[in-house]
Amino acid sequence: MTGSFFDMTLEENLSSKAPLADRMRPRNLDEFVGQRHIADKGKLLYRMINADRISSMIFAGPAGCGKTTLAKIIAQSTKSEFVSINAVTSGVGDIKKVIEDAKKLLSAYNKPTILFIDEIHRFNKSQQDALLPSVEKGIITMIGATTENPHFEINSALLSRSTLITLNELTQSDIKTIVRNALSDEERGLGKHKIELTDEALDFLARVSSGDGRTALNALELAFLSTSKNEDGVILIDLEVMEDCVQKRTIRYDKNGNEHYDTISAFIKSMRGSDPDSAVYWLAKMLYAGEDPKFIARRMVIFASEDVGCADSSALDLAVSTFRAVEIIGLPEARINLAHCAVYLSCAPKSNSAYMAINMAMADIEKNPTAQVPHHLRSTGHKLSNDKDDPDYKYPHDYPKHYVKQDYRPKGSQKQYYFPTEIGYEKRLKAYQEYLKGEDK
Repeated sequence: MTGSFFDMTLEENLSSKAPLADRMRPRNLDEFVGQRHIADKGKLLYRMINADRISSMIFAGPAGCGKTTLAKIIAQSTKSEFVSINAVTSGVGDIKKVIEDAKKLLSAYNKPTILFIDEIHRFNKSQQDALLPSVEKGIITMIGATTENPHFEINSALLSRSTLITLNELTQSDIKTIVRNALSDEERGLGKHKIELTDEALDFLARVSSGDGRTALNALELAFLSTSKNEDGVILIDLEVMEDCVQKRTIRYDKNGNEHYDTISAFIKSMRGSDPDSAVYWLAKMLYAGEDPKFIARRMVIFASEDVGCADSSALDLAVSTFRAVEIIGLPEARINLAHCAVYLSCAPKSNSAYMAINMAMADIEKNPTAQVPHHLRSTGHKLSNDKDDPDYKYPHDYPKHYVKQDYRPKGSQKQYYFPTEIGYEKRLKAYQEYLKGEDK
């Protein structure tokens, strides 16, 4: 729809005063950085945009990874009417108006409408339901953008009628490319100015931006605006300036080097040593340095069985729940879930008996991998009742205590692997085993 003279003047004025991150927003896929798995030539989104065959879709990914930018690229390349709304400020009334306008355009001019909904996860169920009939009938093509897990935040009916496109966090290399483009672009960026960005400052900016291109450009612009020219007329942005602009001091932490492994080792050993304060300290260092929170959560899931084990089996439930929470919530809030789990695992009673048992059993299997299953333990069908028909198999539920002594391994393989401790809940497990088997001795 054609805007008025005042609308166009406002747009031009806003454009000239727009933040660097907005001015540098890519105008086409050739300028787009990152997400090569969908945006490269020949990939799904590239083909859809070039053919102007856009279907309803959901862009899901972290902040600053390019969801809104891709929607704007679609807007500039499609012949469809493109309407954009934000779920934070829009309601059912706004949706109904878009749908009515779309019906008129389709009826009068056979022109389809694409509706982009930013932060679609902010729409409640009734607002999402209002979209469904029009999406089903093809009255509108919907593109939703969300930073949340769409399987939790988007109605299953709406999600099933959309192509789910997952965008990844931008890599540090992507961030550096975006920053260099802004420094060299004379039309929309800072290319008209003499700016020197040191390698240390660029590395730091790429690291602390946490995959968010907008964050990186905002920090670069602040550094440019707040730094005076030196005697050579150059704006020098070094590490100290960049640290000041993002208000976050660099720490020694190479995510692919020794510091990465040393820190996660210190974290694990602190929990194993039942020291919650030290565990939280190393957790904070990893999060501050930009460590992947899912990596930390995965290690805690392993720890829950390896080091806590049968002494407190609920630790595994908490660790798995923490991993899911990190997936659903993300940082910065997920730091609370991680700390909760780290403190619990540190304070929980410890036993590595299950870990030691599987290691010993694996070693024995490696020595004799061809051992056969005893005849009375082999499957005789898919029904439990068939097991009773094997005269050599003793059905434990037919005996007192629901237990009966019999061989469950090949002959010569009666080695003990599990040695329960007297710690935590495992003490009860040990007592129960002794109760069952006491009369065997």
